[in-house]
Order: sequence, then C-alpha cells, then structure tokens
Amino acid sequence: MDSMRQIGKGISIRQMTVCAAILLCLSLIPLLWLGRYNVMCIDDYDYGRRVHDVWQATGSVSASVQEAWRQNMDFYQEWQGTYVSCFLMGLCPMNFHYGVAWVVPVLMIGMFATSSFVLGRHIFVRWLGCEREGASLVMLLMLFVFYQVIEAPFEGIYWYNGSTHYVLIQSIWFFSLTLVSGAVRAEKKERAMICCGAAALLAVIVGGGNLVTSLQAEILMAFLVFYAIWQRKDRIAYVIVPFLTGSAGFLVNVLAPGNTRRGSMDMDEGYSAVKAVALSFYHMMVFAIRWTPVLVIILWLALLPLLWKLAKASRRDFSHPVLVTAGAYCVLSAMFTPTLFAVGMVGLSRVDSIIQMTYYLSVLLVTTYWLGYFSHREGRREDAAAAFGLFLERAGNGMSVVCLLFLLAVWVLTADKNTYTSISALRSVVKGEAQTFYQEAMERHALYTDESIAEVEVTPYSVRPALFDFDDLSEDEGNWLNLAVARYYHKDSVRCARSTSKDSAP
Repeated sequence: MDSMRQIGKGISIRQMTVCAAILLCLSLIPLLWLGRYNVMCIDDYDYGRRVHDVWQATGSVSASVQEAWRQNMDFYQEWQGTYVSCFLMGLCPMNFHYGVAWVVPVLMIGMFATSSFVLGRHIFVRWLGCEREGASLVMLLMLFVFYQVIEAPFEGIYWYNGSTHYVLIQSIWFFSLTLVSGAVRAEKKERAMICCGAAALLAVIVGGGNLVTSLQAEILMAFLVFYAIWQRKDRIAYVIVPFLTGSAGFLVNVLAPGNTRRGSMDMDEGYSAVKAVALSFYHMMVFAIRWTPVLVIILWLALLPLLWKLAKASRRDFSHPVLVTAGAYCVLSAMFTPTLFAVGMVGLSRVDSIIQMTYYLSVLLVTTYWLGYFSHREGRREDAAAAFGLFLERAGNGMSVVCLLFLLAVWVLTADKNTYTSISALRSVVKGEAQTFYQEAMERHALYTDESIAEVEVTPYSVRPALFDFDDLSEDEGNWLNLAVARYYHKDSVRCARSTSKDSAP
C-alpha cells in the first residue's frame, strides 16, 4: 500500500486531467486518419439519390435542400416517421462531392464525444456535487475507453446514414438534456430561460429522430418533470416546455402514415408491448456483461479512488441509491424496447453504440452515487464500507496510476491488433490497406460516373480495413445494394465480379 501511495505522490488531478485529454486526442487521431479513406456505402445511396440528382442537374444547394425536404415528406407518408433523420440522411455530404466522406467521422466523433463529455461532467458537478477537474478527468478517460471498445465502430463513426440516424440524434439529445438540467439548476432566471428555449428547440429534433433515443428522452423528461414538481416547483415551466415540444415531435414521428405502411410490408414480427418491455430488462443484463470487457473493468478500478474522493467531498446527501440504480437500469432497458417491439430482436449494430455509451455513463454515475451514500452515512467507521473507503483513501492516486498504466499496457500489447479501434485503424493505415481500399473505391467511382458504361462490373476489394466491415456489392445484380448503386448512378446494372482469390481483408 505504501509503495502504491508513493507512485501517485506529487501527481495532481489537474496534471492527470491534462494527460487524459492528450491520451484521448492521440487515440482519436488514427480513427480520423482512417476516415480520410472513408467512402459512401449501403443506405447512403437510396436516401441520397434524389438530392444527388438535383445537385447534378442544378448545382444549387438551396434546390438540393428543398428536394431533401420533399423526399422527407414522401418518406413520412410512405415509409417512416423519423422526419429529422430522413431529412438529414438525404443531405449526405457525398451527394455533393464524393471525396468528402472524411467529414463523417469528424462530425460523428466531434458531436458524440463532446455531448457525452458535457452531459457527464454536468451531472457530476451539478447533480452529484463533484469538483470540475475530477469530473473532467473521469469523462475524458471514459471516452478514451469507449472509443476503443465501441460496439460498432463503422456504424457509429464512418457510415453517414447509420451514424446520423443514431449517433448524431443521440448527441443532440445529450445536449438537450444538459440544457434542461441546466434550466432546473441555474441560479439566474435569464440563464434558465435561455436553456429552456434552446432545449425546447432541440427536443423537437430529438422527437423526429430514431425511436430508441426519442423514447429515452420521453422517459427522462418525465423523470425531470416529477423531480421539478417534488423539489423545484419554481422551475416546473422550464421543464414542461421542452417536455411538451419533444412529446409533440415524438407523436408526429410515431403516428406517421409511413410507419403503418412499412409495418404492413415488413416480414419481421415484433413482440407484444408487454413482452418487449419484459425482454428489455433481460437483454440489458446480457449486454451489460458483453460491454464490460477487461479494459472497462481496469478503468473502473482506476477511477474508484477518485470517485470516492469526489463523492465524499460533495455536499449532496446521496440518500436514494437504490432508486437511482433502479431508475438507471430502467432507462437503459427501455433503449432495447423499440427494436424488440418493432422487429423482435436486439443487437442491431447501428443502435448498440448509443446504448453502450449510455451504459458507461450510468455505471460511473451510479458508482459515484453509491460511494457518496457510504461515505456520508453515520457510523461509517465501523463497517465494511468504511474499511473499503479507507482503503481507497490510502491507495489514492497511486492505485489510479498503476491501474491506468496496466490499462495502457493491455491496450497496446493485446495480441489481436484489431481488438481496439485506434490500434486497428493505425494498423490499417500503416500497412497500406486503407490507401489500397480507397484507390479501388475511387476506381469503382470512375466506372459509375462514366456515362459511356451502362452495365458496370467492378472487381472485389483486394483489401479492406478491419473497421470498414460494411456489406459490399454482390455478384447478383438484383441484390438490393446493387440496385441502389445502379439507381444512384443511373446504370442499367451494377454487379461485382466473382472473386478469384480468398478475401484478404482482416
């Protein structure tokens, strides 16, 4: 214990926070670097076709935006009610210039990391009473680990359509939740009004996004309304207004005629509402185990002394740990309900990343709440909780530093270099796989845009970065993806030639 304490001696929270910020930035560089070789794919073609046609014909941004809205309204009537997501998906950047797919990871990482950091630190500081530097350190390290073990890196970082529908909308919800909470906690009325107005606007956007996020928003906003009634009656209006605008947007979404039409054509059968809710609680437990690999466990151990210190120094009473834990579990479970109800399944990769981030946030916040509960209870010097708290106080920064060094060793030295995303991305770029893949993608694009070719045959990719695990074109020109590409470029047919060698992609 003494040797561990000596290791962390002289290291301040501010120094550790700066190091954590540098580590996070360094870990994101390979992901953004790989994004330089990102390309358009999958549903980007179907949702972007009409806007691309208008842009090619007119070169007008205004006309393209108007076409995106018209398409959005057609989808609302015929296919799905997510009126914000569909509008944004029609405005895929690659519709305007094929080579700008690198902006997708910049946008998605920028929005999701920033919104998660802002929300997490806000809750630590404003609700749990923690000091800012410690809260910042916790969030920076959490984001570092999250982006290394993100469930679906391609869908959550590089694929425009999928990440816009889920990651971008979830980011807007995190900002909206921070604003509503800020309105409740703000000391000045003017600040509360500004937060309320901004949240009300963002709530409409969230309501028109994916149902996983919008349902989560409805539940948490209802919790905040009850809290305001119970504790802050003078701030009820600041919560009610964004709750109503968000609920209105949510109702417009779920009551869309397109949802009914799509449901009548969809062969997948979902569970009943009651069974979907019940199964959600089960699947949350399963995915919690899945999303707690060794890197996450080491991080949790590294943060325990800091979380104990933050909670003990807080002036909050932490008097309802069971209710907070149950509430967090219910909110997380609810994020599985929409897909169980609609299609009878979970594990959709494009959905999982946003649930995973919410899970990590919840684990840190619930852990801190329990530590606050034990550190503030009377007679704490006489029980096991007190002994554990004394251990954490004595271990201090030393335990955190040792665990973080071990975490870095696991991250860098893991045998399978595709286990963690930053290492995998760096490997793909250094080995030249990303550059080769991108060159071959541009060769395909040259064929697609050659007006003298009506029937396009492309060669399979010789290599592909491990993180780019999207479906490729089929040998069957009637495959849905082949048809989408053919329609996008106005070709009679598009097919992939038969592969003559084993796919060398990792």
